[in-house]
Amino acid sequence: MDKNEVSGSRLREYEFTSKDFDRIKDLIYKQAGISLSSSKHNMVYSRLAKRLRAKNIGSFKAYLDNLERGDSEEWEAFTNSLTTNLTAFFREQHHFPILQKHVEQRKNNNKIQLWCSASSTGEEPYSMAMAMVQAYKTFTPPVHILATDLDTNVLETAQRGVYSLDKLEKLPKDKLKSFFLKGKGRHAGSARVRPELSNLITFRQLNLLDDQWPIRGPFDAIFCRNVMIYFDKPTQYKILEKFVPLLAPDGLLFAGHSESFQHAIDLFTLREKTVYELSKKSRV
Repeated sequence: MDKNEVSGSRLREYEFTSKDFDRIKDLIYKQAGISLSSSKHNMVYSRLAKRLRAKNIGSFKAYLDNLERGDSEEWEAFTNSLTTNLTAFFREQHHFPILQKHVEQRKNNNKIQLWCSASSTGEEPYSMAMAMVQAYKTFTPPVHILATDLDTNVLETAQRGVYSLDKLEKLPKDKLKSFFLKGKGRHAGSARVRPELSNLITFRQLNLLDDQWPIRGPFDAIFCRNVMIYFDKPTQYKILEKFVPLLAPDGLLFAGHSESFQHAIDLFTLREKTVYELSKKSRV
């Protein structure tokens, strides 16, 4: 937390009114579909105050005026500042055996196509790639993984594929040894994913709120985990609706542990814990 970010009666570096917050709330909703609750007031101030300093702008009003005049580079920085990118290798571990079994049943098909729709800093798509190597028992499985995210900063991290060893400490030693190359010398304390894993993944910037997605299916599985919680129900439904034609008829949609798509049972039905398949209506 920034030392100048405080609540209550203590002064902040910049004036930050309810009107400023509501304006930001509207802008990020229109740009990225993110619904900010009033409890995020301090978080928003902390993250965007850094942008005011970087741009040498003296008030939130002036900053937002500049944003709305069409500063495309700052729009990107604004959006990146307000997106949350919590992730980990093999997060929600029960999904990966399900993915492996699903793919093993389709080995006689042509190339397997997977989509990680909120890749963040890359831990999730690399976990998917590791699962595919294990499923096919080769570092060159017939698999392609599309990994997308709205935040260009985290995509750069993902493409580099370099992680500090503390981010890898929960990985089993056999996976660490098989899938990572430990740094030496000035790179000690970090590790890079093996190039064979990187070769399975294409990273691209994509906003799930865009009217058109420049991607083609069908995908054998789509991971959309721990991102829908930032959208309201109508926005969630619109995104799920657009997943339907991109998913293979017998494909799987993986959701986060706190996400439920009961409001879209005409599109997807629950197959097992946080794993969905197309409804009968959607397959027609």
